[in-house]
Amino acid sequence: MKIDVLTLFPAMFAGPLDESIIMRARKAGLLDLNIHNLRDWTHDRHKTVDDRPFGGGPGMLLKPEPIFEAVESLARAETKVILLSPSGRKFDQSIARELAQEKDLLLVTGHYEGFDARIREALADDELSIGDYVLTNGALPAMVVIDAVARLLPGVLGDDNSSHDESFSAGLLEYPQYTRPADFRGMKVPDMLLSGNHAEIEKWRREQAQLKTQTNRPDLLP
Repeated sequence: MKIDVLTLFPAMFAGPLDESIIMRARKAGLLDLNIHNLRDWTHDRHKTVDDRPFGGGPGMLLKPEPIFEAVESLARAETKVILLSPSGRKFDQSIARELAQEKDLLLVTGHYEGFDARIREALADDELSIGDYVLTNGALPAMVVIDAVARLLPGVLGDDNSSHDESFSAGLLEYPQYTRPADFRGMKVPDMLLSGNHAEIEKWRREQAQLKTQTNRPDLLP
């Protein structure tokens, strides 16, 4: 998969995307990730990317000219262009799975008071938000989308079954898991997990996943 990111803060991406699973995916050639500075598509000496909104109001808006030029320069026929902004549809695991099927993504990150509306109307295939809150810019949401999508690509996790039983993948939160020692400071692993009865263990896990979801995220249940 190829992912391009258009941002005003390319340095923010250096740490998180150069570590762990994402780094390994990039080195293995499973993920072609490129970060681009929006100011590279400006033409004035101040590299202006924003201006005041027509009709008044607080803050500044990202101008259409540099974003249109950047997207037209970077996007190919198969590229899916996605805006990251608080007003987008809420990103979740099902959307991550959808995006993992794409060949080419271009993530356009917001800043200031958002985008000139013509950017949404004429350029964007989708608009995503990672939650009902406002961040200083769209760099962190872009990283969240990249991480969630990249780990679903074949070969990225090593064992592709690893993502199948995770929280949200099966519609429920993930069941509790334990490892050695079986008794830690008096806190014992449930006997069921030590029984060796795999059918009963699977039943216990389904029950625990249902209970955890009911307690923590009842909105996920039908």
